[in-house]
Amino acid sequence: MAGGWARDGAVSEQIEASIEDELARMKAAKRPVGESLTHCAECEEEIPEARRDALPGVKLCIDCQQERDGVQAARGGINRRGSKDSQLK
Repeated sequence: MAGGWARDGAVSEQIEASIEDELARMKAAKRPVGESLTHCAECEEEIPEARRDALPGVKLCIDCQQERDGVQAARGGINRRGSKDSQLK
């Protein structure tokens, strides 16, 4: 059941669209290639084997990777496709 002027199922469609957008963003992200290093290329700390197995081609430890990524900002979670709230900002 939708409220206001929205048609039935509109909320579900917005949720599905948000999930699809996030999956597309994650698929488009660059992945490391090649052979993983045993030690970080920046600080020379050992890269745990579990990280090397999870991300083939990894070159940085977790701390250095987070610094390089600039500690990604949390995403808002607002679907801007017809979201009434997005028009108020």
